[in-house]
Amino acid sequence: MSQEFLKAPTSASVRLINFDKAKVVPGFIPNTYFLVVSGKKPYLNMTVELSPLIYIRRPDYWGIEVIGSLPGFGLPALAPYTVSIPLDGILGTKGIEVIGANKRVKIPVPSGTKVGVSKKAASKKK
Repeated sequence: MSQEFLKAPTSASVRLINFDKAKVVPGFIPNTYFLVVSGKKPYLNMTVELSPLIYIRRPDYWGIEVIGSLPGFGLPALAPYTVSIPLDGILGTKGIEVIGANKRVKIPVPSGTKVGVSKKAASKKK
């Protein structure tokens, strides 16, 4: 299924866009984290999202693209944006890599994070 998906044509209505800042912040629940990205979008009515890449095996740094899409026509005007995504299930062994049109930034995961394993499940293994 994933090979077929990866061979499908790319979309013409979605593009990588620039970002200014990217940071990982802790969630309210222990060992949970969120990626927060901000910048200026080139169109007032552009929708900005964070889109994790697809992998067969867990990479060192999981790629997350900053993408913008337009609903048919664009209203050209710079507008600030801030978007976020929970990092549950999309963390690499070392962290994440934020991928925009203007740069790529690797952000290490805070130490002690058990990716995909709750504290309760980890304590049962001991």
